[in-house]
Amino acid sequence: MSQLLLSYSKILEIVGDLVKVYVPEPDKHSTGNIGFGDLAIIENPHDPSQLPALAQVIEIDRDKVSLQVFSGTKGLSTQASIRFLGHSMQVAFSTNILGRAFSGVGVPIDSGPDLNEEPHIEIDGPTVNPARRVLASRMIRTDVPMIDIFNSLVESQKIPIFSVAGEPYNQLLAQIGAHADADIIVFGGIGLIFDDYHFFKTAFADAGVLAKTVMYVHLGSDPTVEALLVPDMALAVAERFAVDEGKRVLVLLTDMTAYADALKEVGVAMEHVPSNRGYIGDLYSQLARRYEKACDYKGAGSVTILSVTTMPGDDVTHPVPDNTGYITEGQFYLHDGVLDPFGSLSRLKQHVIGKVTREDHGQIMNTMVRFYASAQDAQQKQAMSFELTEYDHRLLRFGELFRKRFMDIRVTIPLEKALDLCWKTLAECFEAEELLMKQDLVDKYFPVSVQRS
Repeated sequence: MSQLLLSYSKILEIVGDLVKVYVPEPDKHSTGNIGFGDLAIIENPHDPSQLPALAQVIEIDRDKVSLQVFSGTKGLSTQASIRFLGHSMQVAFSTNILGRAFSGVGVPIDSGPDLNEEPHIEIDGPTVNPARRVLASRMIRTDVPMIDIFNSLVESQKIPIFSVAGEPYNQLLAQIGAHADADIIVFGGIGLIFDDYHFFKTAFADAGVLAKTVMYVHLGSDPTVEALLVPDMALAVAERFAVDEGKRVLVLLTDMTAYADALKEVGVAMEHVPSNRGYIGDLYSQLARRYEKACDYKGAGSVTILSVTTMPGDDVTHPVPDNTGYITEGQFYLHDGVLDPFGSLSRLKQHVIGKVTREDHGQIMNTMVRFYASAQDAQQKQAMSFELTEYDHRLLRFGELFRKRFMDIRVTIPLEKALDLCWKTLAECFEAEELLMKQDLVDKYFPVSVQRS
């Protein structure tokens, strides 16, 4: 750990939560320790009652260094002194963090003991060497039928849940965390209200997974800069669990649009030229830098990232979902309280379907979606008052069962039982010869004893 640097007191200006300080060029060259992301302590010598404030370097422009103050600049004067610590933000890492909840600066918020004596790691590390990555080949079961059957979640995948405000995306994320067959769950909440934080913590506790979960939470009332640290903290800890402990880690992040909005707010305060809809020009790079932490490590564990990305106005061309779609490997589309089988896509599912899952998985997936598409056509015919055939009525019945048994996000069922339920649903609505599936699979799995509706 580098020594504390010299103290500087020539503050040029204080704007919002930003402090700009003059640092002579020779000093910076001689120390070599003032870098982007480094921490600093701001103290007000004329007011000993005021506690020191922690800040982070967010811009270096020749002899001007801009700092974002975590607790805000209220009460700070231009006579304050600044000491640079020579390292970036650090977070405690050991098995003792499991079951704990922390703020956006790594401070416990669960009334538990502090972890100052635990080993700490820097959160601003590089992405993994591509040579250490292995091809995704293992599935993370979630017990959510619309994911496990139709868009399987694969280890090392990075995939968002696209949704809009008011949809139950947090409930879905909590449900996945509660049932996922991962060794470690790392949760990162950005811009949450307290009720959301309490909901997640209670959901994990009720499911019995809190002991293998670590939570990093930025509340809406917390300083903006803490929102920017939450994903980095969560991913740094996840990476260490995967590499050092060989764990299969699932990272849950909500909401990455709030993260992008925090980037925008900081950019405005720094008077950066805005890009599309006011967002920063390097939004793609900022998002990709976090998502690329997803990895299946050779000879170690894996990091899988499942995030929430809300779309303002349900607009998929909004800069945040638009950029996210280019980075990630598909998306889950949640609207009207259900996961849409047509809007959702997992680009890595072919690596596991029928290979690490049951032989009929691929055929069932395609057949169920095909019949549901036909059911949607029949529903449109019914809405337009066209005459419906007997087959149309069976399609409508199938669509009703499909939505009730599979699309409702409250449904939790293991994959094999879900596949059996698919066969049962098909048998209740159609004859075996109408399925147009491989005959050997029909002979093996089609339940002939089921009475058709």
